[in-house]
Amino acid sequence: MRMRRLRRSEALRALVRETAIEPGDLIYPLFICPGEGVRRAVGSMPGVFNVSVDEAVREAEEAARLGVGGLLLFGLPEAKDEQGTGAWEENGIVQQALGALKPLEAGKKMVLIADVCLCEYTSHGHCGVVVESQGGFEVDNDPTLELLARAAVSQATAGADVVAPSDMMDGRIGAIRRALDAAGFGMTPILSYASKFASAFYGPFREAADSAPQFGDRRSYQMDGANLREAMREIDLDIEEGADMILMKPAMPYLDVVRAARERVGVPIGAYQVSGEYSMLQAAFEKGWLEPTRAMLESLVSMRRAGADFIVTYFAKEAAKLLG
Repeated sequence: MRMRRLRRSEALRALVRETAIEPGDLIYPLFICPGEGVRRAVGSMPGVFNVSVDEAVREAEEAARLGVGGLLLFGLPEAKDEQGTGAWEENGIVQQALGALKPLEAGKKMVLIADVCLCEYTSHGHCGVVVESQGGFEVDNDPTLELLARAAVSQATAGADVVAPSDMMDGRIGAIRRALDAAGFGMTPILSYASKFASAFYGPFREAADSAPQFGDRRSYQMDGANLREAMREIDLDIEEGADMILMKPAMPYLDVVRAARERVGVPIGAYQVSGEYSMLQAAFEKGWLEPTRAMLESLVSMRRAGADFIVTYFAKEAAKLLG
């Protein structure tokens, strides 16, 4: 037996390749900020920018031309407060972006996904309502659900094709599903960040989204990275509550979670190649330690091979140019 027979040429390797990835499998995150003509570089994420709505339109048009499957929208509001009211304002920053993108041809070609969370909008940087607890603080779960549901309905009203709660509050999927149904958005899908781990790989994102906690950390609501069985319980609960799709975050350090989820459930699964994964690859590229094209595509293929149906990645446009 000669396993190498089918590796002798690129044509043979392509013919028997088991895992394929296409531009339509990729979701491109955008960080929307106030202003006009704004394209502000994120220092820790080469090639990533905070963009105003008009610049977001240009980004969307380019992504659509490349065949990218969708956009994931995050907002940087003009002002923040303790409850994160900018998340559900009719004229909130993500709502403005959705209003501008939805009528465009690009907005029709791609899926517009709105991140549902409060951390970008709260003055304290946490994902929910903060209350004092035994001399410290606690994110109060149940009052937060109402605010998340309001944000999801507001985004659906503004034109979101999908809402994607990333907060990790217990019961959030059920609360959002009930609110969407009551508001007439029974056909709006929920993409749940079903297993979102408390990870060191989120650091650059917090610069991009201006969402770092002002005190404490998020380990009381995001998952412990050591717990695979708990991740499966989270996934089961979110699907029972009405999640239509689930998202694993981070991706490469947790490919075993993606695989376990794929073997367990039948809903579509996404993997989020988070900011730290992107930035460490970019740092290696800048140093000349890794070949950019091969390393980028290899990282994305690993997520598809593990079982992800789609991938959220800051490499979406670059990868789509190569894959197209």
